[in-house]
Amino acid sequence: MSTHRYHQHFTVSWDQLHRDVRELCHRLIERDFKGIVAITRGGLIPAALIARELNVRLIDTVCIKSYDHMGQGGLEVMKGVDHDGDGWLLVDDLVDTGKTARKVREMLPRAHFVTVYAKPEGRPLVDQYLTEVAQDCWIQFPWDMGIAYVEPLVDQVKR
Repeated sequence: MSTHRYHQHFTVSWDQLHRDVRELCHRLIERDFKGIVAITRGGLIPAALIARELNVRLIDTVCIKSYDHMGQGGLEVMKGVDHDGDGWLLVDDLVDTGKTARKVREMLPRAHFVTVYAKPEGRPLVDQYLTEVAQDCWIQFPWDMGIAYVEPLVDQVKR
């Protein structure tokens, strides 16, 4: 897939991500989980925040590579887990086309799968999500951004 499929951009700040994850936790608070499995890399930070909010101390990872910046390529499982997910919370930042989600569902069919953000193509593969975004929207996560000086508009115009 190419970057041409993205016609919208949604920038998520650290504060917004934290608020969104806490809201997702409100929807999970009544459940007890043995532990959390984070899908790396995107699921690491939401999983850490969820672990804190739900007081879950056992955290594992499933390591899958499918993106190279904005392009989605082949799927490479770099690390799995040795259980079927029964009683575990599976966490990712986003479900997009569902390619990664399908693979993880095969690996952990009994896990409760949550994402903070969901796109229409991948949404049916997760048990819960907080915010739906358009399929053609690129989400810019805070861990992919840096703070940089922005020249004042008047100086830009005068050039």
